Amino acid sequence: MSLGRGILQFAAENMNCPVCSSSQTRIEFKACDDRYGYPGEFDLVCCQKCAHRNTPVTFSASQLTELYSKYYPRSSFDIEKYQPHREIKGFKSWFDGAGRSTFRWIPCNVRILDIGCGFGESLGYHTARGCDVYGIEVDQNIQRVADKFGYKVRVGLFDPELYQSSFFDYVTMDQVIEHIINPVATLQGISQVLKHGGTLIISTPNANGWGAKIFGRKWINWHIPYHTQFFSEESMSLAAEKAGLQLEEVKTITSSEWLLYQWIHLFTYPQHGVPSIFWGVKNKKNVREKLLMEILSLLHKSKINHLVTRLFDSCGVGDNFVFVLRKP
Repeated sequence: MSLGRGILQFAAENMNCPVCSSSQTRIEFKACDDRYGYPGEFDLVCCQKCAHRNTPVTFSASQLTELYSKYYPRSSFDIEKYQPHREIKGFKSWFDGAGRSTFRWIPCNVRILDIGCGFGESLGYHTARGCDVYGIEVDQNIQRVADKFGYKVRVGLFDPELYQSSFFDYVTMDQVIEHIINPVATLQGISQVLKHGGTLIISTPNANGWGAKIFGRKWINWHIPYHTQFFSEESMSLAAEKAGLQLEEVKTITSSEWLLYQWIHLFTYPQHGVPSIFWGVKNKKNVREKLLMEILSLLHKSKINHLVTRLFDSCGVGDNFVFVLRKP
């Protein structure tokens, strides 16, 4: 049985909301991988009770590793060009929407676990600020970075049993929880490894924001089947409560560059099953496509995307949530 067929069979049998367990759900539309060309169509299901959206799919640990290592573009990253994230403050930080990244919410000299640490830029950032930092990532390309810089990283899925209970001051999930099949169980595991009074910071796309409403199926953050969960404020509050955590703060903070990516995505939208010329790093662009991207990049430099993004964030309908949860 192929991976794609297995997912579709599972999806047909699992329509209850993964957060509130309600059977009052409906399929909004069928989506496909419009970035990297992963085969298949997937249902986007919306809960009528808590407004949580999800794509009811499942992957084994080995399938997830294959999915992210093969289809995601990090295998092409040049480790010699690796650079940790840098500090950014003041007006520039606000105008760029830098606060949408969870690592920017972490103080110096704390113990932190970054779940889904990507290519490890956040690990270098925290290390430089005196933090005792740990990472976990399903994409095995992180091992190249960990080996070179000595970072404490595990390759695979988050497993709370691999860490001491009440061990971390902070846990971060930066654009990660939307990838997780069972988010409530994951939050329960995070609660287990957090100290009492510890903080979990989550950033995740807001499917109830302006972008999803305006761009519909071509909204960049559906990103299915990699994204399987789309939280509302209500569904995050319910999930936190089930995990023994308290939702203390909710903001919409969105990177201004996301709107640039949205315009490029809209004007270069690929055919079904074909990798995007924008997101797919191996695809060559023709003269027209290069010119289009150059024009859109010049418009971005005018700061119009920044102004639009800040406006919608200030109204609470931006494209990205930042959730702050604490363990009592």
